[in-house]
Amino acid sequence: MTRHEDLLARAHAALTACGATIPEGDGWTARSPIHGDDMMPVGAGSAADVEQAIGAAHTAYLSWRTTPAPVRGQLVKRLGRLLEEHHEHLADLVTIEVGKIRSEAWGEVQEMVDICEYAVGLSRQLEGRTMPSERPGHRLMETWHPAGVVAVISAFNFPAAVWSWNTALALVCGDSVIWKPSELTPLTSLACAALLDRAIAEGGAPEHLHQLLLVDRDDAAALLDDRRVAVVSATGSERMGAEVAPRVAARFGKAILELGGNNAAVVAPSADLDLALRGIVFSAAGTAGQRCTSMRRVIAHRSVVDGLVERIAAAYAALPVGDPFDDGTLVGPLVNEAAYDKMQAAIAAATGAGGELVAGGDRVDVAGPDSYYVRPALVRMPAQADIVRQETFAPLLYVMTYDELDEAIALQNDVPQGLSSSIFTLDQREAETFLSAAGSDCGIVNVNIGTSGAEIGGAFGGEKNTGGGRESGSDAWRGYMRRATNTVNYSDQLPLAQGVNFG
Repeated sequence: MTRHEDLLARAHAALTACGATIPEGDGWTARSPIHGDDMMPVGAGSAADVEQAIGAAHTAYLSWRTTPAPVRGQLVKRLGRLLEEHHEHLADLVTIEVGKIRSEAWGEVQEMVDICEYAVGLSRQLEGRTMPSERPGHRLMETWHPAGVVAVISAFNFPAAVWSWNTALALVCGDSVIWKPSELTPLTSLACAALLDRAIAEGGAPEHLHQLLLVDRDDAAALLDDRRVAVVSATGSERMGAEVAPRVAARFGKAILELGGNNAAVVAPSADLDLALRGIVFSAAGTAGQRCTSMRRVIAHRSVVDGLVERIAAAYAALPVGDPFDDGTLVGPLVNEAAYDKMQAAIAAATGAGGELVAGGDRVDVAGPDSYYVRPALVRMPAQADIVRQETFAPLLYVMTYDELDEAIALQNDVPQGLSSSIFTLDQREAETFLSAAGSDCGIVNVNIGTSGAEIGGAFGGEKNTGGGRESGSDAWRGYMRRATNTVNYSDQLPLAQGVNFG
């Protein structure tokens, strides 16, 4: 059996097990970066399908919004059990379509299970507040209600987890969901949608409560413009976010944006360098550098930078690059040729700006000319040049030097993006300064761990060009609901606030 035949057989087995049917026709093509070959055509929808889906989703929402939240939680509980049952099948599809190594693909599916468990508990905790009223015989409170139809636009690098973060919360909050996945990962989305469809049917939830739309960007535009779509949660590039945000805002809709990340780690003189090395290498090279939280920059103190660069270069040279299904592989392929070309262009720009390519960046022949495997690249920069301020979605790490902590913080903040950051230090003052208002300006700020590997219990998202959105844990659920402030007068008088006398 050839590698192509093997991957095709695995994909079909996983889809069949999950109950997914591949739409007939063409428009999309399932492809694997493992060997770079097209695997099968996938029928795509049209603008008319989008319009129909919005109408059906709105109808489902009108019914679902009055279903008690704990009952809504039972649907998500069932979805979580189905995800557990098909853990291996979904992990297979993630590896096939994205190229993630086995442990990372398995971990992505585990994130889906975890967010379902979180959402089930949340379904009994969608609380409001009661505040003291200044008027006698009055009660002042706030309540939270379902927002409406939620559109989820997801990216290729987390083809399942990001969908689940949004969908699990939206469903327990009383919303209906329309999912527009990346055109690079149709098979994973078909499998996930099939499992949720099964949970919906088994639980007697409204038909069309969740719909998958395999449509291109132009046809999906109606999701941005239709007033019936209350929330648009979009994950992708800064360019994409700059197009999405104004269109949603023009109709006063709500956008949850998770966009670019240009994440840095500060390595202080007191850092545990063994710990820092492990955190840096995983954050920079994991998922072949194709995470929004991947580490792109290291800002190391002058006293430790030389030794740290040597250790990172040695670790990079030892990282096994290869087929992500093979035991021992730690770095799989880039998603496609365009990703490889962008990486090479960024390396050229960095060296042209005075940077030194210390290690990696070269292509590795693993599965033929149509697949793109590379060794993680390490570039030492004299300063933060323009190329360093841009996110390159590949395993490309820049190293810069600092003398004082204020300088390091300024370098960390001197990029348009503001997703994730970290500092490696054993000095509590340095750690607390980095966490303070005068420290990192990112939405995620870590101490003595890398920039990637967020847990579902905390809100995930960033500031500046990252979009300002929040997903997953903490109070991110509020993004899928609308707030109402309520005043209840249980007296027989009508006093006005602020002592106003109106006759």
